Amino acid sequence: MPDTSTAMESLPTLDRREAAVLAAAENARFVDLVRSFDAEDWTRQTDCPAWDVRALVAHVVGMMEFTASPRQLVHQLRAGSKAAGDRPLVDGMTQVQVAERAHLSTSQLVERLTAVAPRAARARRRMPAPLRRMPIKTDVGGVMEPWTIGYLYDVIYTRDTWMHRVDLSRATGRPLRLTAGHDGRIVADVVAEWARRHGRPFRLHLEGPAGGTFVVGDDGEEITLDAVEFCRILSGRDGGTGLLAQPVPF
Repeated sequence: MPDTSTAMESLPTLDRREAAVLAAAENARFVDLVRSFDAEDWTRQTDCPAWDVRALVAHVVGMMEFTASPRQLVHQLRAGSKAAGDRPLVDGMTQVQVAERAHLSTSQLVERLTAVAPRAARARRRMPAPLRRMPIKTDVGGVMEPWTIGYLYDVIYTRDTWMHRVDLSRATGRPLRLTAGHDGRIVADVVAEWARRHGRPFRLHLEGPAGGTFVVGDDGEEITLDAVEFCRILSGRDGGTGLLAQPVPF
């Protein structure tokens, strides 16, 4: 039987064009899932301990409005910094995003989400190159890492929306739409970053529509599990041992 595994060095990094396609598709899939909720779904608990479904959707709406609107960007940075105190800025920003949308009905949240999702994807695609290269520092597991605005917008925001779509599907029992071309590419990029971060050989077989087999070196740790569960572990939503203890930012 032929070997269909992917050598990590042959996997291209996400360029701006591909990142824009993934962002637009992920935002649309997120909207489709949220529009399917009934009244009981909105109060269900998610895998994010502080958030039920309604709060999680409010966070995503807030983050999309942050990327789509310069006014919201400035406001959320200022208000989030004040709310964060000694915590990371992102914690203050998410707190503000949820709190400032708490007065909206669920139908209003859906309307806001539906309107902003395509605008947020377009705004990310149109970001000027000098701004994309701007360095930022972000807390990852208690360590300040140097990122760029381009990495935040191209990679992290799409991963965040994707993982929250997983959260919502698990909370509500609604089907999670997964395809190799879209979800499989997001997962493969997570695998590539995970591999760079731990720097050790492995053979990883991820099951399901978003999965695949990935290899680095010889005689490394062999891991087999569902592709979505792999990402949930790396995001901190479930525990991992061995190489799976290496987190990846979402």
